[in-house]
Amino acid sequence: MKEWLKISCLLCVFGFVREIRPSEPYVTEYLLGPWRNITETQLTQDVYPVGTYSHLVQLVFVFLITDFLRYKPLIITIGAAGVIIWSMLIWTTSLLSLQILEFFYGTYMAAEVAYYTYIYAKVDKKYYPRVTSHTRAAMFVGKLVSGITSQLMINLDVMNYKELNYITLTTQIIAMFWAFGLPKVDKSLYFHRQIEQNAEEAEAQSQTIVTKQPGAMKLLWSHFYNAYTNPRVLQWSLWYAIGLAGYLQVTYYMQVLWKVIEPEPQIAWNGAVDAVLTALAAMMALAAGYLHTGRMKPRFSLLILAILSALEGGAVLICCWTKDIYWSYVGFILFGGLYGFTITLASAEVARNLEEDSFGLVFGFNTLLALVFQSLLTIVVVSDIGLSLNAVGQYTVYAFYFIVVGLIYLISVLVEYIWLRDDHRESNKLI
Repeated sequence: MKEWLKISCLLCVFGFVREIRPSEPYVTEYLLGPWRNITETQLTQDVYPVGTYSHLVQLVFVFLITDFLRYKPLIITIGAAGVIIWSMLIWTTSLLSLQILEFFYGTYMAAEVAYYTYIYAKVDKKYYPRVTSHTRAAMFVGKLVSGITSQLMINLDVMNYKELNYITLTTQIIAMFWAFGLPKVDKSLYFHRQIEQNAEEAEAQSQTIVTKQPGAMKLLWSHFYNAYTNPRVLQWSLWYAIGLAGYLQVTYYMQVLWKVIEPEPQIAWNGAVDAVLTALAAMMALAAGYLHTGRMKPRFSLLILAILSALEGGAVLICCWTKDIYWSYVGFILFGGLYGFTITLASAEVARNLEEDSFGLVFGFNTLLALVFQSLLTIVVVSDIGLSLNAVGQYTVYAFYFIVVGLIYLISVLVEYIWLRDDHRESNKLI
């Protein structure tokens, strides 16, 4: 087996195992069940927001140290944080313990950036498209297996909501130990570079001269400045951050909304919904990759983005304005599929317009910006210092959040089209 493929497979096993978390589709059912003494209000206002804020704060530090520590220690940290989280879910009961484990959940999610960027430091650039698809596919398959497993366990009455956590804990332990076996990274993009260039006059003597490279922070700033002074990168990065923030918020509290719509379901189909959504999102992402050939005009891409963003908002309205839990499931699945398409399109456009190998920097910063937006949404919509809306009110706001974003991007496309058309007419007159 080729070395790059071997490394890709090793990392994909970690990503696959980590995503097998059958307890996650039912975490709200578990926390509001008889195993813990906690109310829905405490869960939405005192517990879940801690994870959002923790993710934001820790991503700042993780983003800076991932490259410095050369990825592998952060991947091990993902597994270790998972072990802590699900151990506390099983063996603790207090509200404070839930808030502490939400802090570790922030670590768990923030360190994910190391998983996505490790492979770029270990394989040749020509293999980037392949290994990217491998790592993404591994996580999709793991999530799909997780959803199917959880639904089967519940439907067949093999396990209850608490016992599903034991499977998740086992997979996190396996993932942590597997991470120790990943190959070390000898160099990274900013802090551990060693670029050599053969000088013409030294070729005969087979000598190598190490070229003087700019410092890590100077190179970071150069890549950052060059990326975000590009109007197209800025335009697409802004939607990437806004879209991701909305997606995280919608998925984070969806189980609470379902609990409001159907307080005591005979069978909660959360696992099946998660599995179908994952499969649809994967297919939509694949479709976006095939349709986006790099020759699509930017305005046309933005027009598609604007329309689909509005449709995402419509799907969220289906989730929250219905009193039928099954229609809410359908709305959530549609939302996930549409998001899979739009986020892939936005990622491709951002990558296409980057001039340097600054993918990790740009997407890391875009994710950080998304978490800032998500935190603002949490403060304004969920927290008691903001509007403190109920579940239906919250999701109505999230729906119009996507609809307004779609309208703004639609207006920007129209303005750009009219502006360029007038410029073209003026140039023709001059000729």
